[in-house]
Amino acid sequence: MADRVTVIGWDGSPLTDAARAALGAATLVAGAAHHLALREVPPTAERVRLGSLALAARRIAAHRGTAVVLADGDPGFFGVVRTLRAPEFGLEVEVVPAVSAVAAAFARAGMPWDDAQVVVAHPRTLRRAVNVCRAHTKVAVLTSPGAGPAELGLLLEGVHRTFVICEELGTEREQVSVVTSDKAADHTWRDPNVVIVIGGPAGAQEGGGWITGRDPGTGPRGWVQPDESYGAGPAGGLGEGETQLLRAAQLARLGPRVGDLVWDIGCGSGAFATEAARAGAAVIAVDHDPAACARTESAARRFGVQLQIVHGSAPHVLENLHEPDVVRVGGGGPAVVSAVADRRPQRIVTHAATRDAAERVGRDLAEHGYRVECALLQSVELDTRAWTETERNVAFLLSGELRRREAPR
Repeated sequence: MADRVTVIGWDGSPLTDAARAALGAATLVAGAAHHLALREVPPTAERVRLGSLALAARRIAAHRGTAVVLADGDPGFFGVVRTLRAPEFGLEVEVVPAVSAVAAAFARAGMPWDDAQVVVAHPRTLRRAVNVCRAHTKVAVLTSPGAGPAELGLLLEGVHRTFVICEELGTEREQVSVVTSDKAADHTWRDPNVVIVIGGPAGAQEGGGWITGRDPGTGPRGWVQPDESYGAGPAGGLGEGETQLLRAAQLARLGPRVGDLVWDIGCGSGAFATEAARAGAAVIAVDHDPAACARTESAARRFGVQLQIVHGSAPHVLENLHEPDVVRVGGGGPAVVSAVADRRPQRIVTHAATRDAAERVGRDLAEHGYRVECALLQSVELDTRAWTETERNVAFLLSGELRRREAPR
């Protein structure tokens, strides 16, 4: 095992005395090509080009001498320190940090970033990173080859965002560009780069926040809100299957979370779509009724969440939507449930008014390879002044979970 391992962050500025001293004593130096070209790297030191971090960590663990690892930005922030400290390598490291690429990018943009989400986009995580950009108003994306600004823009089709793209930060070739997301694919961008994705009202809350990212305490308490919050009453607003307790059960079965894409088909008042978005998920709300789309947009605006609203009739309108993780079918019946199941989301929930309808949907989900659960839900509202019944709702709640051999994608 190496006698000593020092990880040095580099942000383009001159190395500190501590960093130069560590490099001067190194018998092995690992880093990218531009790191290994630094004049402070000893000419006699063994040089390891960082490609696979795991392979480099094994080389360092087997080295007899003093090792230095050079990395861009702060190596403890989505960087090499996590890999080097993994139990299988047994390495104890000293870290000389630098300004992270995310901090530098926001500094170039002149923006605060304590209210930003920060994600890493690799080809395998690109889809989830895009979902975070759909759901949140300020996101920093640490990109990689094959998961850069162009790919982000293409997958955000139908959602307007502004990109601040920071290329090769800290070098002589540094460049900062501002484009709309639909134009990002028209350019070739240099690696490494960081993309700040802005959409909707941006900026920290007045007086500053208390937690990084989106404050989970904003808005009213409760996973679901009273029906009256969405216009229930004589003027209407809530459709069949949108009652508060049924929504709570649907949310519990689906478990939407940050990085997910949720479809809400037959969004009605927008109650379920809004509440899934409040959980941090990206949501596409679909309805054939323009008035329902307008109510959904109003609900999203009232609760301060981001939704993509699609006007059209299912199942045909679903063909061009991005792949979902979980889906609520609020309307359309067995034909829509079957079309959704063909897309293989991890979980599907829907409801039925009769047992016969519930059995048809349940059989179809099972034939598509889903494990099906069904519960008969009955809710009775009482006037607590006289403890008399004021309203009764009954529905069959069906949920399908894709069998483990296929989930997650």
